[in-house]
Amino acid sequence: MQLKLSNRTVPEDVVIVDCEGRIVFGEESAILRDTVKKLILQHNRIVLNLSGVSYIDSGGLGTLVALYTTAGNQGGSLKLAGLTQRVGDLLQVTKLVTVFEVYESEEQAAESFQKGAAA
Repeated sequence: MQLKLSNRTVPEDVVIVDCEGRIVFGEESAILRDTVKKLILQHNRIVLNLSGVSYIDSGGLGTLVALYTTAGNQGGSLKLAGLTQRVGDLLQVTKLVTVFEVYESEEQAAESFQKGAAA
């Protein structure tokens, strides 16, 4: 299934990027990378809602790590939310769960930006 992306801004200037489909090497990874990089230039708080993602391959994982790094280099932050069992297991096996901030819901991820600012 082709990767479909949509985004919306919630309070506190947090951008939620809803991802649906597969994040795999090639066109899907390129679409995700280009979309999120443009958003990072305008907003420094990004949440990727992966609840609609059924599969991620090594190219997709590389894209997520690259976007995480890009956001950090721009003074921003990228967080993950709504992982399916399969995607969650993949992040566990690859130990990337220790790199990303992962939340059960997009609401929790968005709220975590406020808590981080208050701390």
